[in-house]
Amino acid sequence: MKFEDFLLSKETMKSIYEIGFEEPTPIQVATIPLVLKGVDFIGQAQTGTGKTAAFGIPIVEKCKRGKKPFAIILEPTRELAVQVSFEISNLGKFKNIRVLPVYGGTSIERQIKALNRGVDIIVGTPGRIIDHINRGTLILSDIKIVVLDEADEMLNMGFIDDIETILKTIPSERQTLLFSATIPHPIMNIANKYMKNPVKAGVNTKDIIVPKIKQVFYEVREEDKLDALSRLIDVENPQLAIVFCHTKNKVDEVSKRLNQMGYNTGALHGDFTQARREEVMGKFRKGSIDILVATDVAARGLDIQNVTHVINYDIPQNPEGYIHRIGRTGRAGKSGIAITFVTPREYRHLRLIEKTAKTIIDRKRLPSVAEVIKAKEKSIIKDIEKIIRENKHLSYAPMVKALSEQYCLVDIAEASLYAAYGDVKEVPEKVVHSTDDMNKSTKKIKTKNERITKKSTNY
Repeated sequence: MKFEDFLLSKETMKSIYEIGFEEPTPIQVATIPLVLKGVDFIGQAQTGTGKTAAFGIPIVEKCKRGKKPFAIILEPTRELAVQVSFEISNLGKFKNIRVLPVYGGTSIERQIKALNRGVDIIVGTPGRIIDHINRGTLILSDIKIVVLDEADEMLNMGFIDDIETILKTIPSERQTLLFSATIPHPIMNIANKYMKNPVKAGVNTKDIIVPKIKQVFYEVREEDKLDALSRLIDVENPQLAIVFCHTKNKVDEVSKRLNQMGYNTGALHGDFTQARREEVMGKFRKGSIDILVATDVAARGLDIQNVTHVINYDIPQNPEGYIHRIGRTGRAGKSGIAITFVTPREYRHLRLIEKTAKTIIDRKRLPSVAEVIKAKEKSIIKDIEKIIRENKHLSYAPMVKALSEQYCLVDIAEASLYAAYGDVKEVPEKVVHSTDDMNKSTKKIKTKNERITKKSTNY
């Protein structure tokens, strides 16, 4: 199925093309036609399935601009409110849809001024929305569509009473959409109480992670992970990559070391202020930072369309975490690569992730020094060719002419490349044999497990 099949307006289609969506995801195929028809809808889908666009596209398509908001979207965290607001703003760009993120921890006065100027779609956290309702600065009498996004997360964070308070202030003649990774009993109670004959659709885990994402793992000792990471970055040359670590300290350490090694790296974790997070994410979206090192919490809800690689520097602690992480790549029908580092003691945990997520994670050998050098050389040649094609080098002609009176052109070119790129053969050596070491360790683990299994069956 294609986006054209939804018979959307030319303005919405133009936004979809500009964003770079290639084909609708399964949850988008299930959601968009029903929402356009006006029915209430329950979507059981996890992060990484494209659900923001699943409700964002039909909302933008149906939105009628007025003095009061047309739609309201409830999110559990300010990070998600900002992220969803950003995506819907892009979807509504050519229809001039006004979208406002509303959340705590920032100036309420700025939000009030924006509301007074007029807003079409509100994306916010329950607490700050109730604050505006109580102040009389947010009037929901014209709301036609309500979205409860990440409903199970809002339940876990204790927002159910707030959600009911907000829903009671919105006219009953509305369309209500609910999206949740799981549908526990309290969520179904909300659906039964506030939704009208909702249609339910879901996305299987294998639909999320198998078709477009290449999944591989490398066996690496803990102390060799950073060297392994630098090799893979050099060889893979990702357009945008997210590196996941378990802890804030590890994020800081890995980000700092990568920056020292010359990579354009940013860090993201829970200790950052909202302003700092938005600054880092802005740079990542624009590509001035091409490697983002983050914790799971900080990266929750991120939806960056052109992430080509997700690297699990630390293996996810559960299968759900694995699905969430690798869902950051392979967005909107595009392909992506998910790489996981595994130490010997984590091998069984990796197999558990495979079994639970119903996927296969292929084992690969770390690139050799020769392969890294070759990849670096190819990258440099590509850079030089682009400079020549775009005539960016012409201002250096007088310098080259002056130098050529004393040195040959080959020496000048080689010295220039060294000045720009350093020694292309500077590659860490110590990771080369780690995969072989892991093979031995893995065999020991398997042999030990076989002995334990055999012993237990004798009793």
